[in-house]
Amino acid sequence: MHEILTLQLGHRANYLATHFWNTQESYFNYDVASEPSLIDHDIHFRPGQGAGGEDTYTPRTLIYDLKGGFGNLRKCGGLYDQGDVAEDLKTIWNGNVVKQQEAPITQSRYQRALDEGLEKVPKLSSQDVRYWSDFAHVFHHPRSIVQINDYELGSTLLPFEKWSSGEELFGSLDKEHDLLDRDIRPWAEECDQMQGIQIFAGADDAWGGFTSRYVESLRDEYGKTSLWFWGVEEAGAQGQNTIRSLRTVNIAQSLQAISTLVSMYIPMALPSVLPQYVQLDPNSPWHVSGLLSMALETMTLPSRQKPGNTKRGLLSDLEAALNVNGNQKIADLRCSLVVDPSSQQTRTKSSAGMATDSRIRVLDGKGLVVHEDDMEKAKSRLDMDFSSGKPSQTALSLRQWDKANHVFGKVESIRGLPTSEQESDEATDEATSRKRRRLASLPNVEKYYHPLPYPLLDSFPEIFTNTKGATKTPAIHGSLSTTTRISRRSQELQNMVSRMVNVADREALSNGLGEIVEAYEEGWDSGSDEDSD
Repeated sequence: MHEILTLQLGHRANYLATHFWNTQESYFNYDVASEPSLIDHDIHFRPGQGAGGEDTYTPRTLIYDLKGGFGNLRKCGGLYDQGDVAEDLKTIWNGNVVKQQEAPITQSRYQRALDEGLEKVPKLSSQDVRYWSDFAHVFHHPRSIVQINDYELGSTLLPFEKWSSGEELFGSLDKEHDLLDRDIRPWAEECDQMQGIQIFAGADDAWGGFTSRYVESLRDEYGKTSLWFWGVEEAGAQGQNTIRSLRTVNIAQSLQAISTLVSMYIPMALPSVLPQYVQLDPNSPWHVSGLLSMALETMTLPSRQKPGNTKRGLLSDLEAALNVNGNQKIADLRCSLVVDPSSQQTRTKSSAGMATDSRIRVLDGKGLVVHEDDMEKAKSRLDMDFSSGKPSQTALSLRQWDKANHVFGKVESIRGLPTSEQESDEATDEATSRKRRRLASLPNVEKYYHPLPYPLLDSFPEIFTNTKGATKTPAIHGSLSTTTRISRRSQELQNMVSRMVNVADREALSNGLGEIVEAYEEGWDSGSDEDSD
């Protein structure tokens, strides 16, 4: 069935994953008279039985968070009954049992409405979302919940910030429990043909160190399995100089250690330049993770499509298109909202007649993207860039930065739009097109089209100004690409951390980043005419 197992490591990763699971749940079609879903739900969900013998369908995921990070989420959810802890202890202890319990976290109005099955739920705001569980739609299997009691969320006495703290935490937990045997293996053994493991985690805090050790164990156990790492980074430089320096070093260590072990490494941060149609609170993890999840979910959509109607792209297929030379495992993530002018729902009036936000990418009457310039299509600029390390804060400088890049490989995912005849022709002659592009020294580009738009649920923040009162299912154009910009970003990190880390770690870290720099320069002469490619 090509199942995908998900690892959620840390609080920010769980915000991201909650949006992801809410979206997956929205694809379920409970009306037997309607058309079947285009999504293969078995890839991300597993069947089971609840406490009362009823059938259940829960995500194939493991959720790690610190003490205090789960909010009011119960370990048994609403599907399983784990009984009373004090009663269970009496079976192994003959003395008196005194149960001490912290005051429970109050349930949000939104969650209460969901539990009561109300058709109309309260509108969410940033003030309502205190934890990622405050806007979660799905129930999880008790085996999915893994609370780490060694650290507490938001602690100032023992913050979980240093990369080495994450390494040490994994080492101590793995020594005590053997995490792969306890947590991973039961899920992996349920899969008929596991497609891969996707990992959501922070890359600029201690979760990066925890993930590096975890991935090392996963790679030893599952040598040929696709491992995709989505590394969440803090947007911009915030806090004191020591905190900013620490996060920079953590990013460098994550990039150097994790990228060598995984199949693909995708850094994710709030874009430094946002289009006019996006208005969000950068200090709200609910807002930021919603935007990141939209891009992530769009790019992984081909991996869970039912074969037949549309081209399916397994994680290994996407890797082959991106990792052209065998050592290019780091990819940039971008996306845009796309407006089809034939759709009456997405039009807005202006003095010139029917028009849209000037920053939204518009299609012509045939459903083809109208580009702002005559650059090669593989270099088409999408207006939200989620890769970190931008050189400045202006859109003009970003366009100039893009033109200096060479693209090695690219995957595009376009959803919610009608497939044009040209797109169909390209899909039927992929092998010839790929060979022609390689002979012409053009980037390798794989395109996936899906009629399913992105659903803006009531759990998703209202961050798109053009969708308010207009459409709840926007079309999205996303891309992953391996480019020479990754080399320049790695070079910048190498120069910065050489002044920040101690002598003992400096050489290994610098050499590792240097290898990444070389990998994204191979076969590309940076001094050549940038328009020739």
